[in-house]
Amino acid sequence: MTDITQLLHRAEAGDDACLHQVFAALYPELRRIAQARLAADAGTITPTMLVHEVYLKLTAGEALSLENRKHFFSCAARAMRMILVDQARSRGALKRGGAQRQVTLDEQAIGREGIDLEVLALDRALERLAARDSLQAEVVELHCFGGMNFAEIGDLMACSERTTKRYWARARAFLHLEMEGC
Repeated sequence: MTDITQLLHRAEAGDDACLHQVFAALYPELRRIAQARLAADAGTITPTMLVHEVYLKLTAGEALSLENRKHFFSCAARAMRMILVDQARSRGALKRGGAQRQVTLDEQAIGREGIDLEVLALDRALERLAARDSLQAEVVELHCFGGMNFAEIGDLMACSERTTKRYWARARAFLHLEMEGC
């Protein structure tokens, strides 16, 4: 993993080719994470599209300052979260018919609305959790939006798997109470 860190430092220094090498090296892992995240969503975005959107979001705009592998995956998970929330919002937006509800016979589209509402409710609750405890929010973001297990999160956060599970349990209780009110 020191190779990734070295590439990230070179990319921060202005070598754009190094950031492309980081994405190429970590592409299979990012795709696995995206596939795990999208397993329950029958929406219009595929794991490949999600990873490509993450790439565009992280490389567009101002220079990206990534310190190490952990920071890279934290930013990637946050980008996945933003993309999925934006997608849920856009599908829920009023368009071409005002407040009228569209009737469809597409059976795959039936469960999509519920998933969108869950993603939006989780996003709002996660914002409130981040204001309260940023470490717990990071664990939730990496687990729910980054698709990582607790051992991987522990490695990235430089703490034990047991500690990440404790953060998860506390955060899950908080989010459950927050989302019950939605």
